[in-house]
Amino acid sequence: MSRFLNVLAVSAVVLSVASPVLAGPLGLGRAATPDEIAAWDIDVRPDGMGLPEGEGSVLDGEEIFAEKCAVCHGDFGEAVDRWPVLAGGQGTLEDMRPVKTIGSYWPYLSTVFDYVHRAMPFGEAQSLEADETYAIVAYLLYVNDLVDEDFVLSRANFTDQKLPNEENFFLDDRGADGGELESFTAPEICMQNCKADVKITARAAIIDVTPEDGEARKAREAKLATEEAGEQPEASEAETAPEPEVAQETALDPELVKAGEKVFKKCKACHQVGEGAKNRTGPELNGVIGRDMASIDGFKYSATLRTMAEDGTIWDEGNMAEFLRKPRDFVKKTKMSFVGLKKDEDIQAVTEYLKSFPE
Repeated sequence: MSRFLNVLAVSAVVLSVASPVLAGPLGLGRAATPDEIAAWDIDVRPDGMGLPEGEGSVLDGEEIFAEKCAVCHGDFGEAVDRWPVLAGGQGTLEDMRPVKTIGSYWPYLSTVFDYVHRAMPFGEAQSLEADETYAIVAYLLYVNDLVDEDFVLSRANFTDQKLPNEENFFLDDRGADGGELESFTAPEICMQNCKADVKITARAAIIDVTPEDGEARKAREAKLATEEAGEQPEASEAETAPEPEVAQETALDPELVKAGEKVFKKCKACHQVGEGAKNRTGPELNGVIGRDMASIDGFKYSATLRTMAEDGTIWDEGNMAEFLRKPRDFVKKTKMSFVGLKKDEDIQAVTEYLKSFPE
């Protein structure tokens, strides 16, 4: 064999090893390797198929979320700037601007896991280990008030977790035989009995939100008017309401204040106390015990809290404890996404800590 032919033969062998194997009718690309397929095949289905082995707790998830997610979504999923809110929204699906979270709208927890594992954190997609993903999903369940703080999510109990709105997602069963799937797979397009003209019957007020409908708007406005009319008698009875309890000045418990400072770290993302405290996502809390509700100038309170404040109610230790335990139960439709403190000792400690910051 000539030297030239030897070079060609060696080159052919090298190319066959180093270059992709041509495949398919167009002779393009190559077959994916098993490792490449494994890297792409990470989808998780509602029945749990595709879930990796692992587990993660709410407490671990809180730390991971604070490090990797809170910069965009806030410490409690309340969102920063225009990044998506991840907590709250319960009872808002009939509103003009519903808040769609896993606690209010999403159908399956598998979608949450799949998305977090596949696409998050932003800019570092697929960098989370399975245990980290379980922990973050567990924390998201917690901030949506679906599990307690000692909850641990794992492959074994994953399918036991049902999201509140799951039952409102179903296949459209209209059609002769197969329902909605049939309409997408029909062999022939109907093209019969079509309308002669096309009219715009509704306009989307906001992208990805229920289109505005005139009749629905009128019904909603009528409902709001009725509700407002029904609230007026209650307002007129304010004068007969019992005098609010006034906070009494007592000596502070130093140990309790110290414990409260640690627990208050959960609140610091939204609230400030101490010298120079300013309103942030939430109002500053200097002198909050004994203060009129919704009374900080320059802070935009929720409508519900403003209504409660019209009765002259002040923050005392009793209603503060009730609020800290579950803010959304105490103030309906509050903007505050914090799920609340579960332990009585934490509530007592935070209250004592707040009392250490008078006006």
